[in-house]
Amino acid sequence: MIQAYGLFFRLASYPMRLANALRRGRMSMISVDVGADAAHEYASGITAGEVILNVHGKKSGAVAALVDGVERDFSHVLDSDCSVQPIAGNSEEGLYILRHSCAHLLAQAVTELFPNAKPTIGPPIDNGFYYDFHMDPIGDEGLKAIEKKMNEHVRANHAMVREEHGNESLREMFDSNQFKLEIMDDNIGHDVGSSAYRQGDFVDLCRGPHVPSTSHLRWFRLTSTSQAYWRADSKRESLVRIYGMCYASKNALKDRMRQIEEAGKRDHKKIGKEMELYMIDELIGKGLPVWLPNGEILKSEIERFAIETEEGYGYERVTTPVLGKEQLFEASGHLPHYADSMYPPMEMDDGTYYLKAMNCPMHHLVYSNKKRSYRDLPLRIAEYGTVYRNELSGTLSGLLRVRMLSMNDAHIYCTLDQVAQEFADNIRMVQDYYSTFGFEDYHFRLSLWDPEKTEKYIDQPENWAATENHLRQIMDSLGVPYVEVVDEAAFYGPKVDIQFTTLLGREESMSTIQLDFAAKERFGLTYKDETGAENGEVFVIHRAPLSTHERFVAFLTEHWAGNFPTWLSPIQVQVITISEKHKEHAARVEEALKLAGVRVRVDDSDSTIGRKIRLHRKQRPAYMVIIGDDEVSSDTVSVRGRSGGQRNSIPLDEFVAEIFAEIANRSTELGIVPPE
Repeated sequence: MIQAYGLFFRLASYPMRLANALRRGRMSMISVDVGADAAHEYASGITAGEVILNVHGKKSGAVAALVDGVERDFSHVLDSDCSVQPIAGNSEEGLYILRHSCAHLLAQAVTELFPNAKPTIGPPIDNGFYYDFHMDPIGDEGLKAIEKKMNEHVRANHAMVREEHGNESLREMFDSNQFKLEIMDDNIGHDVGSSAYRQGDFVDLCRGPHVPSTSHLRWFRLTSTSQAYWRADSKRESLVRIYGMCYASKNALKDRMRQIEEAGKRDHKKIGKEMELYMIDELIGKGLPVWLPNGEILKSEIERFAIETEEGYGYERVTTPVLGKEQLFEASGHLPHYADSMYPPMEMDDGTYYLKAMNCPMHHLVYSNKKRSYRDLPLRIAEYGTVYRNELSGTLSGLLRVRMLSMNDAHIYCTLDQVAQEFADNIRMVQDYYSTFGFEDYHFRLSLWDPEKTEKYIDQPENWAATENHLRQIMDSLGVPYVEVVDEAAFYGPKVDIQFTTLLGREESMSTIQLDFAAKERFGLTYKDETGAENGEVFVIHRAPLSTHERFVAFLTEHWAGNFPTWLSPIQVQVITISEKHKEHAARVEEALKLAGVRVRVDDSDSTIGRKIRLHRKQRPAYMVIIGDDEVSSDTVSVRGRSGGQRNSIPLDEFVAEIFAEIANRSTELGIVPPE
């Protein structure tokens, strides 16, 4: 408890200490700007935490200080005029510090419970934190034990103390942890510095800042574990990654837990199993989903919609092989820039082959397959192809991250003067798609290169500057709000990504439109202009407006919680009979609906009506049609909606016409039965 109130005791005695120090002539006064056009006089040597407590009191909610614009611990000593502002725990900066500190708390608990575990890195992330350990895998019981130990250390209220060390001293402290030594050798990540932080018996290499003590970390939960690799390299050591979340208040943590609970109900993995959309079998392999009949229907509807849309925009469809020669991917630049995401090469009698991780190199060859004229441009080549990406097993997640991806990919070959119109058309196409699928909450991101990472991108600064500025002008002319983010471009050019926020608050890219300035040189893409001269200024727009089928279906499933609009629903009508004598009428209803192109199934088993409804509810048909005596005698149907509402005695031909129109219009509303 002395640690918990040490700062308060220190501040309470501050006037007496100040008077004594001034009397002895050992301190000079400094001016501290505390905001609101106010400055306070303090003796040199006061800490940032003491100033915050003096100005804002015990209930400030601060976890660190901003000193002259730099984040500092409360213990940071002030020895000259400066500005000091509190960093509230519920602010973006404060949550980052809380979560960073909670990662240290996690490492303290793990190393105490598992003495052979070696901490590697533990950064804060959106809504939480993780820490990677070199240790044996742990299960749910291990996770519970770690969380219990963390709570013990919260109650112990260890001060989190910054220690300054030279490189030699730091290396001695961590000489038994090769990962920390490698961090110091190679300057990996945010933890590089000349400092360490100690809490109780635990010490970790870190530049900080951190909360004053572990008692500030009460509101946390551990959530899951996964496999990771040191430095994200599958050839390096396998690690156990432990995830957690941390907030500044009990209510914020509870809100987050409710959000996770709701997201769990909408989880595409859970719903996908209930609706029999897809399966993943260990015998086939991780990240290799099998589309089951219901999922194939869903995927086919998306394909059909995209094909109709693209035909209206003048796209031509091709099919290319699933593998190609090494020289092809060297020419495109995917080797070496994309090599880590490609599967290992296959040695054949006529050369080295790779499974394709993208369609663009082959589409470039389709373009150059014959002489092109300016009259051919823009040339729009589309493909529903399958590509293969060597994702690490620890990153695989249902349909969101897979190793075999099917996608409606396309490449537009055009002149620079045509880029703006083609980009604008694709932005509008994306907006139309999203409107039809019922998506509203998304935003545009202009993804730029990082000139400091020339190994990651084609090193042509002038081309980057020109194409990035061109995309800015296009987005501005369209009046579409967007944000700019550095180091998110494709290796061959800038792009516009369409970003979604998941139910758990995580930002994910859905669609992408990319401007490629490099392909024309790498593949010799040319056309004959109006004068008959050969022109090499062919720009390529890469676009995937519906992401991959796998990823898009995952988003779609979670957005609708499996309650898809009628046109997308694998089962559009589920017919249910009340008794055996209603089978004949059910068959007539089925025939009428099938003739109209409606996907219909019939359950004429001898189960009770209540049991049938409960059974089929998990399959989430758009409508359930109930057949009983009244419906048979009047040649009608009673239709039950998903919300539980029911519309009785609808003439059969009227129902068929209504559902046909709802499907044909690709309506997002289920209008036949109003919601309760």
